[in-house]
Amino acid sequence: MRILLTGVTGYVGKRILPVLIEQGHEVICCVREKSRLSIHKNLLSKTEIIEVDFLEAVHPSLFPKNIDIAYYLIHSMTTSQDKFDALESRAAENFKKYIESTQVKQVIYLSGISNEHKLSKHLSSRRKVEDILKSDYYALTVLRAGIIVGSGSASFEMIRDIVEKLPVMVTPKWILTKAQPIAIRDVIRFLSGVINHPKCFNRTFDIGGPEILTYKDMMLKYAQARKLKRKIYTTVLISPRISSYWLFFITSVSYKLAISLADSMKNEVICENNDLQEILNIQPISYDTALKYAFIRIKQNLVLSSWKDSMISSSLGLSLSDFIEVPDFGCYKDKKQLPVIDEERALHNIWSIGGERGYYYANWLWKIRGFFDQLIGGVGLQRGRTLPGNINPGDALDFWRVLYASREKKRLLLFAEMKLPGEAWLEFKIDENNILHQTATFRPKGIWGRLYWIATSPFHYFIFNGMIRNIIETKDSGL
Repeated sequence: MRILLTGVTGYVGKRILPVLIEQGHEVICCVREKSRLSIHKNLLSKTEIIEVDFLEAVHPSLFPKNIDIAYYLIHSMTTSQDKFDALESRAAENFKKYIESTQVKQVIYLSGISNEHKLSKHLSSRRKVEDILKSDYYALTVLRAGIIVGSGSASFEMIRDIVEKLPVMVTPKWILTKAQPIAIRDVIRFLSGVINHPKCFNRTFDIGGPEILTYKDMMLKYAQARKLKRKIYTTVLISPRISSYWLFFITSVSYKLAISLADSMKNEVICENNDLQEILNIQPISYDTALKYAFIRIKQNLVLSSWKDSMISSSLGLSLSDFIEVPDFGCYKDKKQLPVIDEERALHNIWSIGGERGYYYANWLWKIRGFFDQLIGGVGLQRGRTLPGNINPGDALDFWRVLYASREKKRLLLFAEMKLPGEAWLEFKIDENNILHQTATFRPKGIWGRLYWIATSPFHYFIFNGMIRNIIETKDSGL
């Protein structure tokens, strides 16, 4: 099938692209600017990219005609509050003009659950887009989702920020609104499952997980998953406007997005029509399981597990290294980079790190850190290394665990197993321009994790600067 994918720079679009390619479809990505499309080069080589701005005048002659299926994943949550509904309508109308000039058989639109009579401005706009997209020319399939749970989704990151930062919360009343959260992996399974399915033509389905929870329930379950003690108190004194300020100052979401979220959260998002599960034979996972997947240290785990519980499909031309990455959200990072003069020497030093060789700078500080780790029940530095010059995935390396190690890919990724108020990664990678990238990442667990990073930051500056410099410059008699 030739599939047109819009919104590929967005959260859902980025997730579904590799799945569609893995399933053997030809994918045409529709973007406003090609420079904004940040996907892996091996995925990029398997897609066709066209530049179209659906807010501008329609030029059907520039649009490919041989399209079987089209995804409409364009939303405007972060645009102007005064204009976003008009912009969403215009984009949908122009998309419809374009797509009706093709051979398309089905259009799939991801909307929002909107079963209440009085809807927020954003949910009302989604309903209007549904009406605009209806056509006698093609079959329309609308999937209405509630809260999407996945690392990177706006709602999940908002919950993460609030719970991680605040041990005690005085919250607006919308925290008691009921919702039916759904894991991002299930959203992708539904979106890909309805492709060319006759029972899904010209129908609208609500998609959600198996549980109905309040936002308070979701926050407390998040806290439980992270082993954080949290107290939540609700008051009716916080207005929707103050609520948006509250979200803006406490979380990392933009002010416009905070307004949109606060406005939408007053509406219950509970499924009414759930027979798509029977049609596609899909059983959504629980909220607790969705949280576990959101915390997983491997991005794109849906591709890794695929539909066959296999590793990366050879048809994608990808390796495990393309997907094992540390988290981006809710993390502190210390990034260093230097040009490599002698690549073999640098790789040898990276592969010799730890154990008797140490960490190339201020080894006495690393020993002190290991000593204190042992005092509080951690593994310290006593494990050392398995072999002096060899590292394999799964190896213990002092108080690290090796997640990925490939001299061919010039990349080493370590995960900390020391006692920490959070999670930590240390990565070394030499890129195609012969630049060594050294990245220390810390995902704090609650307020103590944030205080820990602040307290240790002055030491990081000297230790990590000295480490990368000496990895590049240190000679070894074994070379």
